[in-house]
Amino acid sequence: MESLKKKKERVKQVFEILDPLYIREKTALKYRTPFQLLISTILSAQCTDKQVNMVTGSLFKKYKTPRDYLGTI
Repeated sequence: MESLKKKKERVKQVFEILDPLYIREKTALKYRTPFQLLISTILSAQCTDKQVNMVTGSLFKKYKTPRDYLGTI
């Protein structure tokens, strides 16, 4: 069996090979936290990124954390 140390070394090698091959695309969606990106991504499936950015400006001011959404159900 491969030791944990060897696995970590192998993973590092794989990342070193693959990382330069993938471009880090920027999104047109505006967000500050991973949770906001999640919400924006879900909304963008229904309309344009431009429209999502218009809506989320006020949405994220009112609902800042996942817990804030719980009272709306």
